[in-house]
Amino acid sequence: MSYEKVSQAEKIIVGTKQTAKALKNDLVKEVVIAEDAEPRVTMKVIQLAEQKQVPITKVDSMKKLGKACGIEVGAAAVAIIK
Repeated sequence: MSYEKVSQAEKIIVGTKQTAKALKNDLVKEVVIAEDAEPRVTMKVIQLAEQKQVPITKVDSMKKLGKACGIEVGAAAVAIIK
């Protein structure tokens, strides 16, 4: 379900650093986090999303999340932009 949401979104941001920056700038509608990513990598994004009251969706695989974004590598975090 969430993989399709990412692949069908008009605009996404891939990666924890860019997602965190977009959250700070209030650009994010929803955050998608891969559960198999290192918690230390995703922790900052999750905290920011909670502070900004942005919904967080968790998916099981970084590899599948990266594929849904159209990239060849895994993605720990993806932001769906407003």
